[in-house]
Amino acid sequence: MTPLTKVEGRAYPFGRKNVDTDVIIPAHWLKTITRSGLGRGAFETVRAEPGNVFEDPAYAGAPILVAGDNFGCGSSREHAAWALVDMGIRAVVAPSFSDIFSGNAFKNGIATVVLPQEAIDRLMEVAQKDEITVDLETQTVTTPYQDRFTFTMDPFRRDCLMQGKDEIGLTLAMADDIGRYEKSIAADRPWI
Repeated sequence: MTPLTKVEGRAYPFGRKNVDTDVIIPAHWLKTITRSGLGRGAFETVRAEPGNVFEDPAYAGAPILVAGDNFGCGSSREHAAWALVDMGIRAVVAPSFSDIFSGNAFKNGIATVVLPQEAIDRLMEVAQKDEITVDLETQTVTTPYQDRFTFTMDPFRRDCLMQGKDEIGLTLAMADDIGRYEKSIAADRPWI
């Protein structure tokens, strides 16, 4: 994973509540085992609506998504996180997330930032014209208008995101220790 300490840029002011993973990436896109190209299918049904933010050139390539309560609910498809990453999304800010979606987002290098609805309302307003900054180091979301919203994040997840390490990366970082342990077990208990 690419280390993630700060995400700056335009944000999709989406704001919808109870966005199911089937809305994030419809089921017919799940036939692939590759992550590449899933961004084209992200929010497919929403993109079909006139005037939607995902087809607005002003937000093209935005690295932040401002969403509503209970974002990522529904089925546990990891393809939803893959689609967001393929779109270029590195942070999603919402009042709450589905636990499974939040875990899948973390495993794929997306910061899920929980803020109260009042902060989301303000960010939706600012995102119409200006950039937003999500800073994992200071655990703040800021705007050019001196808005400063603090958030908390699981320290383990925050550290992994900032280091760019997923479970595989963490395990590989301990390869020498694991190798020494395996050798000692083989010497001490050859019957295993």
